[in-house]
Amino acid sequence: MTLKTHKDLIVWRKAVALATRIYKLTGSFASFDRQSLSHQMCRCAVSVASNIAEGAARGSRPEYIRFLDIARGSLSELETQIYICTDLELIRADTQIHEDVAEVGRLLTAMIRRLREHRDKARGFQTPQRPLTSQ
Repeated sequence: MTLKTHKDLIVWRKAVALATRIYKLTGSFASFDRQSLSHQMCRCAVSVASNIAEGAARGSRPEYIRFLDIARGSLSELETQIYICTDLELIRADTQIHEDVAEVGRLLTAMIRRLREHRDKARGFQTPQRPLTSQ
């Protein structure tokens, strides 16, 4: 399958779903919480998906990687805010949201790593191989 736009990326789809869940989850916060922490959480969640899309639309691999790095930073902010909300008992500890964040993080990390490897190969660098360990 050939990727045509960011909408073809699983990581983008998962990030959009995560943002939607964050909006729904924070919609039940009290008015004071909604105006502060929930607003920041929604901004971070939207930033993840938006930066994936913007990076994919850029014409160069270095810019794509840079926007994916920004998305990863926004995801880390969101993860921190979710932990704070969990500690404040605004979000139940047993919600799936922690796993959703982790999944988007794994996908982003893998994509960044793959793009950096391709960039390095294009520059003539060889990725160092890990030594085999005996058991």
